[in-house]
Amino acid sequence: MGTRGRPTFAKRQKEQARAERQKRKEERKEQRQAERADRGDLTPGADPDIAHIVPGPQPIYEEEEAV
Repeated sequence: MGTRGRPTFAKRQKEQARAERQKRKEERKEQRQAERADRGDLTPGADPDIAHIVPGPQPIYEEEEAV
């Protein structure tokens, strides 16, 4: 009947791991919010995914000859 100690220890480790994951999640969320605030230079209605793409022909890629 000496197995009572292990489940409590395992549960504590599980709770600590959960708390650590939650902490990392909050840090990522704060970082995304800070990045979003820094990108305030877009015009209203502009799509941020394509805001800095230049239309037209693209520069020619010059391959180096492997000799």
